[in-house]
Amino acid sequence: MERKPGIDTFGAVALTGFALLLAFNQVVIKVTNGGLQPVFFAGLRSLGAVLCVWLWLRYRKIPLHFPPGALAAGLLTGVLFAGEFLCLFVALDLTTVARSGIIFYSMPLWMAVIAHFATPDDRVSPIKLLGLALALGGVALAFADRQGGQASIWGDLAALGAAIGWAATAMMAKASPLRQARPEVQLWIQVAVSGPILMLVAPLFGDLVRDLQPIHIWGLAFQIVVVVSAGFIFWLWLLSIYPASGVASFSFLSPVFSVFLGWWLLGETITPGIWGALILVAAGIVLINRPPRRVKAPAPTA
Repeated sequence: MERKPGIDTFGAVALTGFALLLAFNQVVIKVTNGGLQPVFFAGLRSLGAVLCVWLWLRYRKIPLHFPPGALAAGLLTGVLFAGEFLCLFVALDLTTVARSGIIFYSMPLWMAVIAHFATPDDRVSPIKLLGLALALGGVALAFADRQGGQASIWGDLAALGAAIGWAATAMMAKASPLRQARPEVQLWIQVAVSGPILMLVAPLFGDLVRDLQPIHIWGLAFQIVVVVSAGFIFWLWLLSIYPASGVASFSFLSPVFSVFLGWWLLGETITPGIWGALILVAAGIVLINRPPRRVKAPAPTA
């Protein structure tokens, strides 16, 4: 498909579906943690994705090539990637999908803060500043609300660590020499580095296998094939067609869907504080991702 100037109907449906997939992904992690220790589960997921992404590269005849400096940046990004998902999988073992979703999908807040100091051409505008304040208020409200079932402060902190790790990983892909590599190659190096790291540290978090059932095996397969491999490639395809700002504007849907699915599929209790946190974070994400207003050039004079 050719490049499009804005989000059309197909793009809106596809991006909404992708946001729903990301939210459902948290439910799958939560359920699969019942059969596999979280860090071991995250390591298996990365190792499985190494093979899937490599097969995709072979199918598309994409060389596993790293421009100068990109390999070193990729290794560092892989370490950050490991830390991100270690925190996320542990968070979903300790706290609810709703709480984790709100805090984890506050990533644009931390991305905007990092970009403000790391990239001179991406400063925080007044609109972004308002978005940052709203999103930060939402995260603070989520932390302050200790009611409603599995409200673990350690789980919330792990989700926050995952959000910051995600932002750091994204910034490496944007501002380091790794940006010169193809996105599929970036994904491959991230899962290739993170897999062994996660498997190495997994024994520190307890028994590797819990009460393993077929549903947990299906959850692992879903993570490897649908979320990490096919999901990310689909995301890259959407980015190749639609403007990045338009794609990013749909990210506010992921915490919304996370809260809904946590209530619907897992029976989580959603307190007024969590609803308030969700509204603040979603509004903040919309403002943070809002494209800057273009200033029209003055009309030429005779």
